[in-house]
Amino acid sequence: MSREASSARKAALKDAMQREKIEVLVLFGNNWHADHLRYATDFGIQEGQGIALVREDGTTTLILDDPAECERARLDGSCETIFAPGLVQEAKRQLARAGNHNIAAAPYHLLPYGLLHGEKDLRVQDGAAIIERLLMTKMEVEIAAVRQAAALADEGYAIFRQAARPGRKDYELVAEMESFFRAKGVPENFMIVGVGGQEVRGMAPPGGKILKAGDMVTTELTPCYDGYYAQICRTLVVGEPSEAQRKAFNVYLEAMIAGIAAVKTGVTAADVARAENDVFRKYGLGDYVTSEYTRVRGHGMGLFPDQKPHILEDVNIRLETGMTLIVHPNTYHPEVGYLVLGDSLVVREDGHELLCGTARELFFNPVQ
Repeated sequence: MSREASSARKAALKDAMQREKIEVLVLFGNNWHADHLRYATDFGIQEGQGIALVREDGTTTLILDDPAECERARLDGSCETIFAPGLVQEAKRQLARAGNHNIAAAPYHLLPYGLLHGEKDLRVQDGAAIIERLLMTKMEVEIAAVRQAAALADEGYAIFRQAARPGRKDYELVAEMESFFRAKGVPENFMIVGVGGQEVRGMAPPGGKILKAGDMVTTELTPCYDGYYAQICRTLVVGEPSEAQRKAFNVYLEAMIAGIAAVKTGVTAADVARAENDVFRKYGLGDYVTSEYTRVRGHGMGLFPDQKPHILEDVNIRLETGMTLIVHPNTYHPEVGYLVLGDSLVVREDGHELLCGTARELFFNPVQ
C-alpha cells in the first residue's frame, strides 16, 4: 500500500479522533470485515481476528490471534504488532493502561462480547461516527487507487468475455480470471457468477455448471489495487441473445442510467435507489426490486468490496464528494432470469466521475 495513502489516512484518523475527543480508538477486524482495521494499520487480515488500538498521538498497536498473520504484519512493519491467542484479554490489558480515558470502538456490533463486558472501569462507546465517514468519503490519493482498480476491472471483463465459451465450466472462468488478475499483481478479487436462464435467481461461487447456447452468464469482478477495490457487473449470452433477453436488458440499462444520473453531492442513497427502481415499476416489474429478489441497488467501495452507503430506498445517508460507489440494478427478471449491469463511479459536486469504460451492452459470444 502506498505510503502517501497510508500517511493521509492516519492523519485524517488522528484529526477525527481529536475532534471527537477520543483518546483510544479500538478497531476490530477479520477476513470478511477488514476495512476498519486496514484503514489504521495498512494490514489486510486473511486469517483469524485482529484488534487495533489507535491512540490520540497516532501510535497504533495491532493485536492478532494467528501466528502466521502476526509474522506477515511484522514484515510489513507499519505499526507495533502483538501475537495473542487470547485476543480479548490482551486488548483489555492494553486498554487498562488508558484508565478512564475516552475510548471508542468500531464496528461496534462485531466486537467480541468480552471486550465490552466484565470490566467496570472500562467504558467503551460506539466509534462508528469517527471511522465510517472516513471509510465512505475518500481523499484524492485514495480515489486514484480506486480508479486504477476500476481500470483493472475493465481489463478483466475483456478476458472474461473471451473465456465464456460454450462447453466450459463456470469454475474454469473463475480460474482464468484469478490467473489474469494475479499476473497483473492483484492480490484480491471478489467474484461471483451465474450461468443459465430463467431458473437462475442470483450469482454465487462457481458450482460446475457448463455453459451452453442460450445461457446468460453474469458476473461481478472486484479487483483490489493498493488496498482499494472497484467493481464492474456485466451480462453476456452464449450465442445470439433472444428477443426476450434483449428487451429485459434494455430495462436494466435504463435503470442504471437513471441511477447514475441521480448521483451528485447532497442527494441520498435512497434517491439513487428510487431512480433505479422507478424504471422497473414503469415496466410492471416493481415486485423484483424488493428484498425477495435483490439485495441492494448498489453500494460503496474502497478498502472493502461492499461498504456503506448501501443503495436502498430506506437508506438516507447523504452522498458526499469523494464517495466511491457502484450503481447496479442487479435483480431477477421473470422472463429471462437474473441479469446484472453496474458501473463504478466517484461522487462529485455536480454529478459523478465514471470509472468503468466497458461498453454498456448485452454481450454475446457466437456458438461455433
